[in-house]
Amino acid sequence: MSKFTVKQTLAALGAPYSQPCQPTPVAAPHWLAFNPALAAKLQLPEKYWLTDAGLGLFSGNTLPDWVKPVAHAYAGHQFGHFVPQLGDGRALLLAELEDANGQLFDVQLKGAGRTPFSRRGDGRAPLGPVLREYLVSEAMHALGVPTTRALAAVITGDWLQRETAEPGAIITRVAKSHIRIGSFQYVAAHGDAAQLKTFANYVIARHYPQCSQAANPYLALLEAVISAQAQLIAKWMSLGFIHGVMNTDNMSISGETIDYGPCAFMDAFNPAQVYSFIDKQGRYAWGNQSKIASWNLTRFAETLLPLLSAEPEQAIELATTALQQFNGENEAAFLQLMGEKIGLKSATKDDEVLIRDLLNLMSANSADFSQTFRLLSLSVANTTQGAAQLFADSSSWQQWANRWQTRLTAQGLALNEVQQQMDATNPALIPRNHQIAKAIELASTEGDLSLFNRLHNELQTPFELIEANADLALPPTAEQCIGNTFCGT
Repeated sequence: MSKFTVKQTLAALGAPYSQPCQPTPVAAPHWLAFNPALAAKLQLPEKYWLTDAGLGLFSGNTLPDWVKPVAHAYAGHQFGHFVPQLGDGRALLLAELEDANGQLFDVQLKGAGRTPFSRRGDGRAPLGPVLREYLVSEAMHALGVPTTRALAAVITGDWLQRETAEPGAIITRVAKSHIRIGSFQYVAAHGDAAQLKTFANYVIARHYPQCSQAANPYLALLEAVISAQAQLIAKWMSLGFIHGVMNTDNMSISGETIDYGPCAFMDAFNPAQVYSFIDKQGRYAWGNQSKIASWNLTRFAETLLPLLSAEPEQAIELATTALQQFNGENEAAFLQLMGEKIGLKSATKDDEVLIRDLLNLMSANSADFSQTFRLLSLSVANTTQGAAQLFADSSSWQQWANRWQTRLTAQGLALNEVQQQMDATNPALIPRNHQIAKAIELASTEGDLSLFNRLHNELQTPFELIEANADLALPPTAEQCIGNTFCGT
């Protein structure tokens, strides 16, 4: 292992960007999970790997001297309504660790107790949401989606009162950044131009150093964040993933998926699908995610206006032009990803209709999103096989499949090559809602982590599936369907 390097760059900025805060000790911590591969990437000393010292660190009970915890300050639009102060109400940034390539990663406890931003909350996390975030974030990483990751999880020995009494837990998550669009909104709301410039310069230096060489570094920052989000949302949607709470305080400026609350991968395809219990209007439905990302980025652009130009009209013009790039880049990324899912090496604008018609057909037949695309490779050679079984309207399926086969033939690739590419693109296994719910139930009521461990192990290789784990890939029965997921606050 290379040299263990710790930094405290966000903490060094001081107020108003963060506030020092110590975690609240817990009663009787013990291990739930640990990620040795990620620990090795972070060059974390092995003295913290599944040891008492590690348990002390990841429970917040006994912190080494290299840890200087702070709670990060941010604001946010929550379901469209601006809240000027939110902040880390149950999370603490411990330190930033450097990997062998010099990349800094935040290491953060989530569920570590009250902070200056907790408001009326207890700052704790129940076991269920911790296990969900651990499974889903690591699955997203394995699927190639930029994301926060799970380094460790511990059960606290304390009980939390939510709808019922639930075991408490803490997850240690790792990210290139926990800075959000809401972080900029918080600083901008203070109205201090010097603080805003200091914060923007910090973000550029840490996350987008190439922007410092641009003629207008702050415009370059805006464009870089727009591009990162455009790519990220396309990847979410190509996998049937629904974030659930795309508030501006849950959108990372680094383009990583952050804050796994009422998130889920869709089962039966429905573009209006939501999972958040409070999203009654469908604001954050699968089909709205690109539109909401664009809305959030507009809020980000508003915070940067004083830095873009001293002339307000010119600042607005620059921001507007930059924001216009989102739709084109997002749509192009989505088209390419969806083209690959149906076996096209290079999708063109002409393929948009073919892809849209398949999605409409899936919606009309309530076809399972992930299963449809995984089985589609079996339909390459014979359109009556594979995905055909998921469509009750066999006539409409066959009409679409005939057009699809004509398009596949036109690209001139061998069928086995097409099938291999599709199987490397379409996961055989996703973190199914009903399987996660069952794993949480077993862990919470019986202390049984066997299904959690099995899911975690298999989700590391989502494009492969052995027969013994075929049950993990199956869509839910009607009785197993999960309508809502929860964030645990």
